Amino acid sequence: MHRNEIRTGAAPAKFKIALLGNPNSGKSSIFNQLTGLRQKVGNFPGVTVDKKTGELLFDNGSLPALLIDFPGTYSLYPHSEDERIVVQTFVNPADPNYPDAVIYVADLTRLEKHLLLFTQLKDLGLPLILALNMVDLAEKEGLEVNIEQLEKGLQCPVIAISARTGQGMDKLKATLAQWAQQQPALSDSSFYRFTPQEEAIIAAVQQHFPHYKAYQALLALHHHSWLSHLSGEERSVLAAIAEQHHFQRLRNQVEETMERYDRFTPIMRQSLRRHEVVPSTITAKLDAVLTHRLAGPFIFFGLMALLFQAIFSWAEMPMNWIEQIFGFLSQQASARLPEGWLSSLITDGLLPGLGGIIVFVPQIAILFFLISLLEEVGYMARAVFLFDRIMQVFGLNGRSVVALISGGACAIPAIMSARTIGHPRERLITILVTPLISCSARIPVYTVLIGFIIPQNLSWGIFNLQGLAFMGLYLLGILATLLSALVFKWILPTRERSFLMLELPEYRAPVMRNIGLTVWEKVKTFVSEAGKVILFMAIILWALASFSLPGRMDAAKAHAAAEASAQQLSAEKAEALSAAYCLEASFAGILGQAIEPAIKPLGFDWKIGIALITSFAAREVFVGTMATIYSLGNTTDEFSVRQQMARERDPRTGRLVYDLATSLSLIIFYVFAMMCMSTLAVVKRETKSWKWPLVQFTFMTTLAYLSSLLVYWIFS
Repeated sequence: MHRNEIRTGAAPAKFKIALLGNPNSGKSSIFNQLTGLRQKVGNFPGVTVDKKTGELLFDNGSLPALLIDFPGTYSLYPHSEDERIVVQTFVNPADPNYPDAVIYVADLTRLEKHLLLFTQLKDLGLPLILALNMVDLAEKEGLEVNIEQLEKGLQCPVIAISARTGQGMDKLKATLAQWAQQQPALSDSSFYRFTPQEEAIIAAVQQHFPHYKAYQALLALHHHSWLSHLSGEERSVLAAIAEQHHFQRLRNQVEETMERYDRFTPIMRQSLRRHEVVPSTITAKLDAVLTHRLAGPFIFFGLMALLFQAIFSWAEMPMNWIEQIFGFLSQQASARLPEGWLSSLITDGLLPGLGGIIVFVPQIAILFFLISLLEEVGYMARAVFLFDRIMQVFGLNGRSVVALISGGACAIPAIMSARTIGHPRERLITILVTPLISCSARIPVYTVLIGFIIPQNLSWGIFNLQGLAFMGLYLLGILATLLSALVFKWILPTRERSFLMLELPEYRAPVMRNIGLTVWEKVKTFVSEAGKVILFMAIILWALASFSLPGRMDAAKAHAAAEASAQQLSAEKAEALSAAYCLEASFAGILGQAIEPAIKPLGFDWKIGIALITSFAAREVFVGTMATIYSLGNTTDEFSVRQQMARERDPRTGRLVYDLATSLSLIIFYVFAMMCMSTLAVVKRETKSWKWPLVQFTFMTTLAYLSSLLVYWIFS
């Protein structure tokens, strides 16, 4: 029966295609070319490693195929958690992600280094297409490839493509469409000749695991100690076979690798021809400046200053438009809906909460656009190289830099990326200090509070001082990260050192399609994930702020009316006073006042206390919380949470709530505090213990409280 035929009562299974290759081979660009916006991000079963899947549509009437983008790896002998995912899947034919075919992406300009993993996959018997990427760059380097000769030597289809220009992508899709319509034959060629000892071992393994192919059986013996699909009994069987046959894993791996190179290197050299060309010196000239020991850091911080300047300057106009739209929606809902709980829920709960997150989408989009642009052109790899030596001083290494830079977007994937760090102590320290890097969730908080400290019209030459202050907060987070890493280095001593091996890519023109898809994916994730939490919290807050114990609301209204009469307040001021007293008497007010004694030394009132509590769900909830609170406690029609917070005064003293001391104290608290339950959950999963999340939470909360207390004491 054809694999796409519909059995009675069953839906046809999608043709699964794996996308594999070495890191920096252009695999992700090809994934974007083939799937466009038909992408999803999830997790591989049982682990927190990100998995990208996308739907691949064909023009020949074939059913859509499922394209799975696997983590980049160099071979089937992994050195990190990400690389293990590939082995875990391809050793186990019953794995739900086990593919029907494989697209193997190799950088044509570095083909010899990229063919090791290709030959290992070929020996698994899967149908493969070798996609030779970056043919446009190979032509500039004078490199010519004989496709027919390479296909004959490797015994698989070879397609020359360019993920940047789209060259060859139609031919690649056409081949995949044929395979999806008619299952291709499995490969029976082998690049590696098993030794007599290995043949005996494979036979012994297949007696107990008949579903394993020959090379799968050998890999299972190599990795049986950590393969999650094996039971304890199965591991014991494999361990006994290894002991019985005196199997030496490391020696076997080295001999296999050397023989594979001996087999494919002649094929590659016969198929490639290099013409004499004048070498380009652009990359060398740029690196002489950008990676210079003194000039490099100044250029890096200058670029970061321009980045944060752009976040404030470019986003101001669209942010104002979004505020006006939500203000209009709130006014229309208030005017058209009859008074009651539904109207209050929409105008005081849902719209303020939703507006409190949507208004910051322009800044999030600009941040990811500029960071993706720097990654595409190859600069971020230079930043990793530039600061590697500095990281060593603080008990980290270059791979830690990758995680810390990723932390500027979100701490969760940054912590998961620490799996590439082989040294256990450096990996643990990286996990513990990464949340101190200011992530995108802090942007809404920073934006609101910086506006209370520095007016918009202040500038320093071409720089807006708000943008400089924004960058200063990021630098403060970086400084705290490094000093905290130093503390943990002293607490967790070790004699071992690790070293960074990094291949700096050529500077290349950015692929704007990749940047656009990255921005779209990040903004969509930010809005959907944060939006769910914020809307849920907005409804809860509205309920807590709208209701109270029996009789308390009536007493609050009577008290406000008596005070307004005694002070002869206008009707508008009397209504505002009544709204403030009712909010204070609500369940939310009771909760805020319960923790107010603990936070009052920091300059925080009970309203800020409510926001601190809800922010532990996610930092960005702060703005939505304040929007909901001030919508319920204010009778004006203006909707901007920033304006409402800026006007907020103590109803008894008349003092501005968000003065310089309180604003600085609050912003410092948010720089250092661990206010993300998801991050704590990921740390627990990565460290396999609650000990380190508790250490991390206690350390960061103590640092935030003491720093905030010091700042408030100085500026008040």
